[in-house]
Amino acid sequence: MRNLSGGHVEEFVLVGFPTTPPLQLLLFVLFFAIYLLTLLENALIVFTIWLAPSLHRPMYFFLGHLSFLELWYINVTIPRLLAAFLTQDGRVSYVGCMTQLYFFIALACTECVLLAVMAYDRYLAICGHLLYPSLMPSSLATRLAAASWGSGFFSSMMKLLFISQLSYCGPNIINHFFCDISPLLNLTCSDKEQAELVDFLLALVMILLPLLAVVSSYTAIIAAILRIPTSRGHHKAFSTCAAHLAVVVIYYSSTLFTYARPQAMYTFNHNKIISVLYTIIVPFFNPAIYCLRNKEVKEAFRKTVMGRCHYPRDVPD
Repeated sequence: MRNLSGGHVEEFVLVGFPTTPPLQLLLFVLFFAIYLLTLLENALIVFTIWLAPSLHRPMYFFLGHLSFLELWYINVTIPRLLAAFLTQDGRVSYVGCMTQLYFFIALACTECVLLAVMAYDRYLAICGHLLYPSLMPSSLATRLAAASWGSGFFSSMMKLLFISQLSYCGPNIINHFFCDISPLLNLTCSDKEQAELVDFLLALVMILLPLLAVVSSYTAIIAAILRIPTSRGHHKAFSTCAAHLAVVVIYYSSTLFTYARPQAMYTFNHNKIISVLYTIIVPFFNPAIYCLRNKEVKEAFRKTVMGRCHYPRDVPD
């Protein structure tokens, strides 16, 4: 273990998924395929929403931000994991680990707030559909999206400010495939009580409050749907928010299982499997959920992206 002067750890070693070489090769191929497909899917959604005038509405504006976030999210965790599979070297510098941690926390917190904003948007669209254009103008949608990004990165900066001040004297082995809060706090050789308190309080603000907003919004939405007299009206109303509801259930269930538990449970290896769910699998399935459940997105993709590919320019007679 290499240390800086004063006994400070210079690098960490990410354990990743230690297994037999054939299985490691299989995992590399699997994660690499998911990585490429996730990049392609989310990039297509971002460009479709950007190019299609019919999707220039708050609902799809937020969806575009979420897909852009997933593009960034997937590049924070997977590339280093793939490199470790190829080189059998899980070493990461102290600065590199803190940088990865900063962006991971920032994007995770941003997604929590953005999902709450999207739930509120669906609440306004269903419960106040006649006044929706005035209740959710484009200017308000822009401010809400900016607030989501700003709150996420500010929360991450505050957490990292306390975590980076801790001393790491060894050991430097992280039983994970990326730098996360809990394993770093478990490795510190200094008093971590203040850092844990800040992490806990910010988690309450950035996870619990958005979750309460999501639950409140969907409770009102379900109550409004049940008041619709016809079954056709039920289906039409629920289809407008079904995709977002699916994303919320997957994302919050996996993150709550990982972070809303005692730290002593962190040592179990199944925690890494749950982390794969919300850092890799969720960004992979999000675009498929949107496309399969939303006819407008599919139609806009066919007319804009596919249309431009088939007819890139006017051909003279």
